[in-house]
Amino acid sequence: MLVELNIRDLALIEAGDLSLGPGLNAITGETGAGKSLLVASLELVRGETLRGGAAQWVRKDADEARVEARFEVEEAGCIVRLREVMAAELPALAEELFDTDEGACEVILGRTLTRTGRTKAYVNQRPIPKRALARLAQALIEIHGQNDHQELLDPRVQLRLLDAFGGSMELFGAYTTEREHWVELRARKASLEGEHSARVERVDLLRFQREELRTLGPVEGEHTALTEERELLRSATDLGNELGGTVNALESNEDALIDRLHGLLRTVERWCERLPKLETTREDLTQATIHLEEAAGALRSLVEAVEADPARLEHVEGRMAEYDRLARKYRIEPDGLGARQELIEGELHDLEHTDQTLAQIEEEVARSTQRLEVAAKALSKKRRAPVEKLVQAVHESLARLGLEHARFSVVFEERVGEERYAPQGIDRIAFHLAANPGEGPAPLSRVASGGEAARIMLALRTVLSGGDRGRTLVFDEIDAGVGGRLGPEVGRHLRDLGSLHQVMCVTHLPAIAACADLHLHTFKEIQEGRTRTTIEPLEGKARIREIADMIAGGADQATARAEAQRLLNSKAESADTKKPAPGKTPAQEPARKRARAERSSRRS
Repeated sequence: MLVELNIRDLALIEAGDLSLGPGLNAITGETGAGKSLLVASLELVRGETLRGGAAQWVRKDADEARVEARFEVEEAGCIVRLREVMAAELPALAEELFDTDEGACEVILGRTLTRTGRTKAYVNQRPIPKRALARLAQALIEIHGQNDHQELLDPRVQLRLLDAFGGSMELFGAYTTEREHWVELRARKASLEGEHSARVERVDLLRFQREELRTLGPVEGEHTALTEERELLRSATDLGNELGGTVNALESNEDALIDRLHGLLRTVERWCERLPKLETTREDLTQATIHLEEAAGALRSLVEAVEADPARLEHVEGRMAEYDRLARKYRIEPDGLGARQELIEGELHDLEHTDQTLAQIEEEVARSTQRLEVAAKALSKKRRAPVEKLVQAVHESLARLGLEHARFSVVFEERVGEERYAPQGIDRIAFHLAANPGEGPAPLSRVASGGEAARIMLALRTVLSGGDRGRTLVFDEIDAGVGGRLGPEVGRHLRDLGSLHQVMCVTHLPAIAACADLHLHTFKEIQEGRTRTTIEPLEGKARIREIADMIAGGADQATARAEAQRLLNSKAESADTKKPAPGKTPAQEPARKRARAERSSRRS
């Protein structure tokens, strides 16, 4: 519900602060007094571009114009719509906006116009794109009048309202869930199919690489071992001559170093008995002898094991060359070829089984399509069932509003081909109307204009509003072409609609003004040589005088004031019949009303 509308420096309005209430809010005033400025301010909040450009609407001598609309949102359906918009447009602000008790929230939508023609949009004082402002406002406010942006003209909205009217929302939810799964499966299938050509080329390459690596058969650490073996084989002759001579010098010659060391050790051992301090020297010589014997043994084993083998050397060098070639090709170290082979084997396995996966996905898509078709047909059948009842109700409402010759219909078209399973279902629908006898039916947007369009929208809204609560509905020029006989009926429609929605109505008819729960009056006055539009609520005698003045300018006539009082009394009597039985305590009031009162008390 729109609870406050603050306007600064917009055209003739220097400062306007409106407090609005639930039910029907009527706005009256002389032609040119500024009633249209209120509608224009709400259009700005909806992200609309006003005729003439932003700069034309900034009050003279002001740098910018500003409009702020504060909404208290309590209806579950409206909160769901807001959450969807926030998730899509402003996910970072969603948690902040809905961090309130009882699921309710407060939303302040703002728009500024500068003298240079620039505009800015805000939600709760945070700058946002104009597109996001428009989508948020669309969830909160709906304007019916001379312009062409009425939400009810959108076939998607018509379909949603039909679902709410006929109780199809549960089936629509089931269809949506099944469709989401179907869309996901089709996306996976399309991805696999789109990658088929590239996958075939990749498989061919991987198979070739796998074969050349399998031919090599890389073993971890083998390249390092081959490098050492190649060095030995290349130096086999020199190694045998030089290291063999070293072995002989250590242990085989007549004057072998180890034999001489043993003799020296025996001499030192004899002296140790006489000179104990030589014990350390004896131990050192003993260790030296052991080390020399071990070194000689190792050299002997190496010399005996290595012999010139040209065939082996050729094999080793050939294998090392293949290691080095593949290492350069894959740009890795030779000892990493084994790990690369494992990676290639794994990727190839996955790709070779992709065709099997694609076949499985195709089967899943086929089964999902069958389930989706069943859900879609069930939803379509449910949607068509209440159409006759809806048409009858709309005809009755149109007749009460002076459009007894208008004929309303709901046109269904079943989708086919690739577009069959649309987000809204397999149905395309359109609300058609033949506004006058002899005319053929056509979509709403093409058959009505001005006040006639507003009355048609009022009739539709009255019938369809039960499943789509929570918006603020604005009707501009709804009384165009409406005489005194129909005025009370239009007023009753608006008042009844106000029990489900907050309604704002710009009107010239006293019968409509008298039906309002809140009556706002606009008037112009000249102050210090400047024309200003002022907006004020009317109560008591001031309201009687305004309604009397709307009756042929009869504010000063007793009969007009009496008629104004009669209209107000009629409204009050009608309202009394809808009041709860006496004796109800505040604890029995709806929880949402108590929550609203508590928030108002805290703000005050």
